[in-house]
Amino acid sequence: MKQLTAEQLNRYQRDGFLVLENFATRAECEALQQRAAELVAEFDPQGVISIFSTREQTRQSDEYFLTSGDKIRFFFEEEAFSADGQLRQAKEHSLNKIGHALHDLDPVFSAFSRKPALADIATDLGYQQPLLLQSMYIFKQPNIGGEVTCHQDATFLFTEPLSVTGCWFALEDATQENGCLWAIPGGHRAGLRKRFVRADNGGTRFELLDESPWPDDLLMPLAVPQGTLILLHGLLPHLSYANRSPKSRHAYTLHLIDGVCAYPAENWLQRSPDLPPRGF
Repeated sequence: MKQLTAEQLNRYQRDGFLVLENFATRAECEALQQRAAELVAEFDPQGVISIFSTREQTRQSDEYFLTSGDKIRFFFEEEAFSADGQLRQAKEHSLNKIGHALHDLDPVFSAFSRKPALADIATDLGYQQPLLLQSMYIFKQPNIGGEVTCHQDATFLFTEPLSVTGCWFALEDATQENGCLWAIPGGHRAGLRKRFVRADNGGTRFELLDESPWPDDLLMPLAVPQGTLILLHGLLPHLSYANRSPKSRHAYTLHLIDGVCAYPAENWLQRSPDLPPRGF
């Protein structure tokens, strides 16, 4: 069943993003929040401290991160720890995200990720063989929610030809105060700037393709209410600023690629042959 109108598709092609309010119900959003809380309650952080940072991404690419493509793993905020390495507050208020295979390994997230309406959107966008490659539950914690610097999703989930689309679901109201997304309308037409790949000697590195600075003056906020889906073209430059407010900004993200495209072995995210990416 067709989900996107011709006008919506034209806007998406023009801007590189499309805002779809009321895609998810309040009950669906609360169910994902509840399930994330249960997963966090079961998580024992002892000996498993992995910090997520977009400013020092190559340095922070530890083995726990690099082998998370087909697992459910937990990543902390940079500011969650004191100088002596201890958590400043409870773990549920310290995590940056859960990734990267919630959509395959958890039944609650799998059911949401495979809603028929989302499969229809993939068809509307022209996918021949849509595959659900990566998912993340993002907490954007009050006061310490870290900045996500300007980036393109295709940097991290590269295919030949390019095919990645980001699906960003607001599980809580996203405002400028609590760290909503910002995007550069039309920026997806400027080409890919860099790739994030596995280094030959271990770890990761960035392969620079275009060192031009982002036109930050063109950034616009995407403040949206709970239940909104924002579609993000794989080449769209977007970011979110740090959350210094007392309110969290929970979101769930899902990334699709087309199975007819080549997925290089040097991409950072790899999955076991026992759990290949699958579709809807």
